[in-house]
Amino acid sequence: MTRDFIHINDFVVLVEEAESEVVEVDSCFFDEPIIAVAFYGSGNVQLAMRYDGKSEVYQNTKGLTLAFYADEKVEFEHTVSPDRNLQCIVVATAMRNLEHLPNAEGDLFSELMAELVNPRDHYVEGPRFFMTPEMQRIVDSVFTNTYSGKTKMMFFRSQITVLLSHFFGQLAQQQTADTGNQRREKLQEVKQLLLDNLDAPPSLSELSKHIGLNTTALKKEFKAVFGVPVFKYLQNERLDTAHGLIHSKKATVQEAAWQVGYDSLSSFSNAFAKKFGYRPSQVK
Repeated sequence: MTRDFIHINDFVVLVEEAESEVVEVDSCFFDEPIIAVAFYGSGNVQLAMRYDGKSEVYQNTKGLTLAFYADEKVEFEHTVSPDRNLQCIVVATAMRNLEHLPNAEGDLFSELMAELVNPRDHYVEGPRFFMTPEMQRIVDSVFTNTYSGKTKMMFFRSQITVLLSHFFGQLAQQQTADTGNQRREKLQEVKQLLLDNLDAPPSLSELSKHIGLNTTALKKEFKAVFGVPVFKYLQNERLDTAHGLIHSKKATVQEAAWQVGYDSLSSFSNAFAKKFGYRPSQVK
């Protein structure tokens, strides 16, 4: 087992590497509550976090990056075997240091890993994903470097700073994508509300309150996703529905107009003619 400790501002970086011809278990604890990010190299070691009779076990760690909160009660256990070697980089900071981290790094933890900044248990898992090829190359370079002494520590510092930047960059991209997906889901709810209430649709302000967006943002994002403004979409759906009712002889022109929310037959007829090029009475 080899362990290197590197101090970068208020971060402590632990670089661990181990091989064994037999199954060996190595465990350790932190002496105070920390937030950390672990990066696993190609060794594919087994990892377990044990606390209060609970355990979180990770069988396939090759290429894994895992953020977590842990206090003094959490035991970190690596099981090293002939085909599962240990290659691990842990970048950790004490909870008490979060407000003092330079370059707004403390803000990044709060914004991107709020569940770790406000933990509800002795161990809390944060974001977890497999590294990008660029991140993997950095991790590999840490374990294959041939430097020694101060030069080795300088190299470690530079590579780990870049690695942490990639990690936060990936989190930011994921959260942006997640936010976009949530917005699209909310817009689908708006669309369905309109479809379900063609005869008496909610107002724009009611729709905005329903999905938690202001009216300006709702109008802008609805058009971006569906290609037309909110009430142009509503009008098109009303007229398409009315056309279907008239064509299938399920309703007269007047009945179709009422069923899709038109009180004025002339307004309905004019809108219908503008969309289809002929009056509703001409539908065959």
